[in-house]
Amino acid sequence: MSMKIYTKTGDDGNTGLQGNLRISKSHPRISAYGTVDEANAAIGTVLPHNLDDDISIILTGIQSDMFLVGADLSNPNLNDTKNRVSLEMIQKLEQHIDQFESELPALTNFILPGGDAAAAQLHYVRTVVRRSETQVVQLSEKDEINSNCIRYLNRLSDLLFVMARLVNKRNDRQDVLWKS
Repeated sequence: MSMKIYTKTGDDGNTGLQGNLRISKSHPRISAYGTVDEANAAIGTVLPHNLDDDISIILTGIQSDMFLVGADLSNPNLNDTKNRVSLEMIQKLEQHIDQFESELPALTNFILPGGDAAAAQLHYVRTVVRRSETQVVQLSEKDEINSNCIRYLNRLSDLLFVMARLVNKRNDRQDVLWKS
């Protein structure tokens, strides 16, 4: 059985959440998981680049994680513990950051987004993730959410920054240093 792509249930400006709840499409919850979806799509724009396998595999796994972040945010019932962002997911990002940073020279200056095309795209994705984090924080100021969603997005933007630097290094491109 295939799913219909249109249901017409949102034609009045409302949308459904888990638990059969209906809210306005302008609600901060929809903005929050909408920008998470945008960040996930932005990650998809990096994958066609000629990336090393370790980075491609991690990014593909992050895309699955981002679906989980969106599912978590679309479920206002925090007593429902399935499909929630976990501390283990955050720790996994931290492990990747630590592993990749060990390949990089110490950061002694601010850098400008750019370099290799894939690195520049990773920097762009980082900004989309930062915006999604802001949207999730705004939601958390209105509604109770799983705070691990904020932590995950914060750590993900750090990982994307490190990945961008690593892609530049592996492709013999220098980070562009900011000069004040």
